[in-house]
Amino acid sequence: MEWSDSGIVLAVRPHGETSAIIEVLTAQNGRHAGLVRGGRSRVLRPVLQPGNRIAVTWRARLADHLGSFTVEAEHLGAGAVMEDRAALAGLNSACAVAVMALPEREAHKQVYDGFGIFLAALEHEDVWPALYVSWEAGLLSDLGYGLDLDTCAVTGVVDDLTHVSPRTGRAVCREEAAPYLAKLLEIPGFMQGSGTIEPGDIAMGLALTGYFIDRRVLWPIDRQLPEARTRMIAELERVGRL
Repeated sequence: MEWSDSGIVLAVRPHGETSAIIEVLTAQNGRHAGLVRGGRSRVLRPVLQPGNRIAVTWRARLADHLGSFTVEAEHLGAGAVMEDRAALAGLNSACAVAVMALPEREAHKQVYDGFGIFLAALEHEDVWPALYVSWEAGLLSDLGYGLDLDTCAVTGVVDDLTHVSPRTGRAVCREEAAPYLAKLLEIPGFMQGSGTIEPGDIAMGLALTGYFIDRRVLWPIDRQLPEARTRMIAELERVGRL
């Protein structure tokens, strides 16, 4: 068995004295793990960092084996955010959520493409938090749990949609939401294409996508949102970007 693809490093863990097992998010083969011999060497260690883009070739005797990767650097962008604690936390959160939520060896091209857009924006502190929220919303959609933010679930109107039902994932207009505010989740304007990010919008967006990833994706497989996501939220609060 053999295939080649382009991928984003999600996680790296040591294996033996010199090797590493990595997980990559690939364009055509989804989230995939494999052994990299010599992965802890001085040559490969800078390449095998979460967020870096690499070209990978996977080989195994049988399809259900772990297999091994040969890797080659494509774009080593992870180093650019090492001095920005919030951006690094955002990168770590996206990688951890992808590992937790995406089924292994199942292609999700839209999630992969969205991850690339998010990575490209990490050096822009006023941009990437909203893109992160949009990426999580896209992940939900690609997994079959997309939020319906286009029309009110009660009246069918398309204007003044302010909240989401935690039961259905569908939007509710302001008038219909008023009696149930304590039970509903808020929709930030940028998720509806307003073009502006108001104070509190990122916190609203993270609460919204986090709720549905937790309940619909992770709970059924006995998992919970990763600690890396909690640390990202704390960093965004620290620097005043929530």
